[in-house]
Amino acid sequence: MNPNELSEQERVRRASLDQLRQHGIEPYPAPLYPVDARSTEIKENFTDDAPQRQVTIAGRVMGRRIMGKASFMQLQDSEGRIQVYVNRDELCPGEDKDLYNVVFKKLLDIGDYVGVTGFVFRTQTGEISIHAQSLTILSKSLRPLPVVKVKDGVTYDSFDDPELRYRRRYVDLVVNPQVKDIFIKRTKVFNSMREYFNNAGYMEVETPILQSIPGGASARPFITHHNALDIPLYLRIADELYLKRLIVGGFEGVYEFSKNFRNEGMDRTHNPEFTCMEIYVAYKDYNWMMDFTEKMIEKISLDVNGTTDVKVGDNIISFKAPYRRVTMTEAILEHTGYDITGKSEDQLREAAKGMGIEIDPSMGKGKIIDEIFGEKCEGKYIQPTFITDYPIEMSPLTKRHRNNPELTERFELMVNGKEVANAYSELNDPIDQYERFVEQMRLSEKGDDEAMIIDHDFIRALEYGMPPTSGMGIGMDRLVMLMTGQTTIQEVLLFPQMRPEKKASAKDEADTQDTPEESAND
Repeated sequence: MNPNELSEQERVRRASLDQLRQHGIEPYPAPLYPVDARSTEIKENFTDDAPQRQVTIAGRVMGRRIMGKASFMQLQDSEGRIQVYVNRDELCPGEDKDLYNVVFKKLLDIGDYVGVTGFVFRTQTGEISIHAQSLTILSKSLRPLPVVKVKDGVTYDSFDDPELRYRRRYVDLVVNPQVKDIFIKRTKVFNSMREYFNNAGYMEVETPILQSIPGGASARPFITHHNALDIPLYLRIADELYLKRLIVGGFEGVYEFSKNFRNEGMDRTHNPEFTCMEIYVAYKDYNWMMDFTEKMIEKISLDVNGTTDVKVGDNIISFKAPYRRVTMTEAILEHTGYDITGKSEDQLREAAKGMGIEIDPSMGKGKIIDEIFGEKCEGKYIQPTFITDYPIEMSPLTKRHRNNPELTERFELMVNGKEVANAYSELNDPIDQYERFVEQMRLSEKGDDEAMIIDHDFIRALEYGMPPTSGMGIGMDRLVMLMTGQTTIQEVLLFPQMRPEKKASAKDEADTQDTPEESAND
């Protein structure tokens, strides 16, 4: 960075860096440091009558109280914080006392990584702490952290600006421990689901992210170019068609946690890059998949939160199975009074306009019905509800309903007013599938840039024969939102997509940070 662009605090820290080296202390030593304990484990296992325990711990300095030759600091590691007691005469005996006064009092800053070796004890105030016998600087922090202060249950100087938090997630994770808890729970969600599938005997696989045809969903893709082959390629919008090829190939059950990409808008529940799980199981249908799904989500809630009731915003969501089941036709009739059964595209278009819903000329019957449901019904389903039996125009990859050829065997799981899961009895008739693709191409010619492209190789795969199969996709980010009580997708993505950052001045940077004096006396 240009020295002229540094804030005053950054200049001070760089000067401290130089002084450390002048005193023979390397602020960025070789990475090997023999950590053998963590803050939470130390405090959980301490007992007053146990033999004195020696520990080596490492982490960030998050607060200091300097009181002459005896001082305290708060050390934060990957699990939490623990107090460290530092005595000048023990840490730097004899002539080294001057080094203590320079290094510990003046050159050590909030945010610096240090390693501490010492013994565990309880202070006179009852706090379990580490009595430091050696202290090693492991990494010098050149930018002051926005140190959050809590006094009498009230938080001061919060680092809570979403724009800054999402751009600087590395800072957010350091100073807002509740944010770290969200991502710990995110991993638990994935682990619980993976365990459920593995115990059922299904196999985790990987399919291509770069695809020659963006298939498996109705969405606008990101387009790139492969120089060596001189062809356009698309970032995956879904992995459905590849996973069904594996069912054709003889696997009975496969699943994948996939990164998908859709070149669409961003809002509280959409990010252009997102994580989806898709699973396909042979010899099953969508009724079996509903049972399978509700049991799985109940298990995940118990594994992650220890309960099936989770608070999301103002709502308490119960994930205890079974879940209510409502057909698409019933849902629209219930919330609009309009029966979509047997209606033509023109009739649906007029009905939508009468409901105050904007309809684009490129939309076919499926899109119009989807708009009606999305505008008038979707937000009404707070508790987990399966919306079933979608009109055939909405579901080009789904088997026709066994009792009504105008419908399909499909469900979407709605929770807290949003879709979380989408599942079918998969269409395995190659002739019917080809005709559905052709209809999608007609929609594309009308201007629908989300309509599917004909995947001839997938048709060829179906022609070799695919057994009756049920498939399901779950938006993992939305599921994590529910399990952690979050209302925006950005809160459950470590690095959500952002607009390009405007260059901040050194003063702007300084305004978000504490002064060294404030940090030292925290």
